Amino acid sequence: MHTVLQIPDEADGGRADAVLAKLLDVSRSTAATWFTDGYFSMNGRPLGKSDRLTAGDRVTVDIPEQRDPLAVVVEPVEGLKILADDDHFVVIDKPVGVAAHPSPGWVGPTVVGGLAAAGYRISTSGAPERQGIVHRLDVGTSGAMVVAKTEHAYTLLKQAFKERTVEKMYHAVVQGLPDPLRGTIDAPIGRHPSYDWRFAVLEGGRPSVTHYEVLEAFGKASLVEVHLETGRTHQIRVHFSALKHPCAGDLTYGAEAKLAAELGLTRQWLHARKLAFAHPGTGERVEVVSEYPQDLQYALDALQRGDV
Repeated sequence: MHTVLQIPDEADGGRADAVLAKLLDVSRSTAATWFTDGYFSMNGRPLGKSDRLTAGDRVTVDIPEQRDPLAVVVEPVEGLKILADDDHFVVIDKPVGVAAHPSPGWVGPTVVGGLAAAGYRISTSGAPERQGIVHRLDVGTSGAMVVAKTEHAYTLLKQAFKERTVEKMYHAVVQGLPDPLRGTIDAPIGRHPSYDWRFAVLEGGRPSVTHYEVLEAFGKASLVEVHLETGRTHQIRVHFSALKHPCAGDLTYGAEAKLAAELGLTRQWLHARKLAFAHPGTGERVEVVSEYPQDLQYALDALQRGDV
């Protein structure tokens, strides 16, 4: 927005932030942020928020267009691979650092935008920014993710995830050696009372069930296969952290920084390895496997060689 505001008589002598907040119909804190960003000037010079204004002053306002946080940005997503594709759905191999769909506070690439850039046409009900999204992987988690292409597939796949008939199998490298080697973690999860963006095992949280089996033990860490019965945000990370066996590299949930550095990890070692579900058109079982991305394979190789 580019405009010039003339200060009215009734605002004579007023502070710039208070006057302009009222004239632009925004909060004073918003106006203060705009002053800090240098969006206001007068006579070719930046205007300070505590400056006093005189009736008749002309203030130039240059506020950049505000990006809609839910707008789908159509842009190619590097590393986004297609694992399965037909008229009803597409299964992607989601790279790390990619969100499922746009959301407030996220300005990076999305699955929805990446598929649109690749020429995929998704036609389902619901919010436009979530077209076809029937389940999500965290931004920091890679692997297999299915997106519905049609309304029929969207309805059936959403129902399948809700009824827990979809097989979601993950691989994770966790610190230490879980005991027992095969088990079930049944502990409710809710938002962490003290930290934004974190979750925790909490009394009164949502029921959360994780089944696991140790595949390989390396001493400092173990490769585990995980099957989710529920699909809470950060479920695997929270559950293994609660067991004192956080995912390697997961500094948010208590992983050792030293081990993460030795393994070359800048994120949690967690990968959506396999996805299996009933085909929305035929009812036949669809099973898709995602290979480990380069950073996770590097860390696993180092453990298997005994380098760490």
